[in-house]
Amino acid sequence: MRKPAGNKKSTTMNASMAQSCTTEGYLEAMKEVLVLTERRYEGDGSLSNMPREYVDNVLQEDGLVVDALMRVGFAAKRVAWCNDGIRWDACAAALFRTTWDYFDRWEAFSAWLNHASNQTTLFNDPGILRWNLDKHYLQDLEQEGVAIVPTAYVPKHGHVPLFEVCDQRGWNDVVIKPAIAGGAFDTYRVTAQGDGQVLSPEPSNGSNSKELWHGLVAKHDMLVQPFLQDVVASGEVSLIWIDGQITHAVKKRAKQGDFRVQDDHGGTVKRIDVSDELVQLGTDIMERCTRLCHDRGWASPLYARVDLMRDDNEAWQLSELELVEPELWFRFCPPAADALAQAIQRRLQA
Repeated sequence: MRKPAGNKKSTTMNASMAQSCTTEGYLEAMKEVLVLTERRYEGDGSLSNMPREYVDNVLQEDGLVVDALMRVGFAAKRVAWCNDGIRWDACAAALFRTTWDYFDRWEAFSAWLNHASNQTTLFNDPGILRWNLDKHYLQDLEQEGVAIVPTAYVPKHGHVPLFEVCDQRGWNDVVIKPAIAGGAFDTYRVTAQGDGQVLSPEPSNGSNSKELWHGLVAKHDMLVQPFLQDVVASGEVSLIWIDGQITHAVKKRAKQGDFRVQDDHGGTVKRIDVSDELVQLGTDIMERCTRLCHDRGWASPLYARVDLMRDDNEAWQLSELELVEPELWFRFCPPAADALAQAIQRRLQA
């Protein structure tokens, strides 16, 4: 049986909408796709305190998507997910793009997601969004046969010391990160050195590794993963997936002395050509993910970013599969934005 294109809202106009707009205006609104960002990047991005070049990249990326949607006949505009002036039931769909503050405003975001998913079609499917917002999804993918970076999961308020987690697995150089976060937020490299541990980056409050771990576990479910040296030596490869195919790929590199590849932290990115082997690996990961989605009654993913690293044996492993608000680097491959817009059109017409 063919799976649904996405979550479908009711097609019945409610009484308040009938009073507030004409039939013509309502039908016109139903051709609108909203491209979701956050408050800092709404409009010209002037509320952001990030460097202007960074903000301009955000605006360019979202702008390419808006333009592509308009080319296939939609009205389209960028709006912050938290914009109280938006009638979510008066648009055809909402597309997640640069909603990068969700973990800072988790309760408000979760409530909004529950509301919006009952008002309009969301891309990706809201079931996928809720699942992928928490990095415990890696466990599910591993059970589907995907080779992931080995991961230990420590629950919030857990009392297991970090050194014990590492000793149990024979790790002396690890990365720790919250299960719900993005952009390397509260992410640290912890390296055993003599009788102590070295932290990178150094915590702003000057805490040692024990104090840092205690504070993080008090706030978050945490993940612990072995640090893979190839991230520093060669970088991380990201494959961009749009509605069934890999459209392009990039390599992200950390700045000298850091391990975080995100441009928020000084990392760089460039488009690369990848081998047939990597394309096949990315395709296989997405096929396994899609089967999992179908088994749970969700639509197929519309877009994804497959982040890959090589382990110490040079085997590729999945570090993250981003299905909510991944940067997709359309500025390196504008036709991929058109592919996304065309896929949205097909799904809404299905």
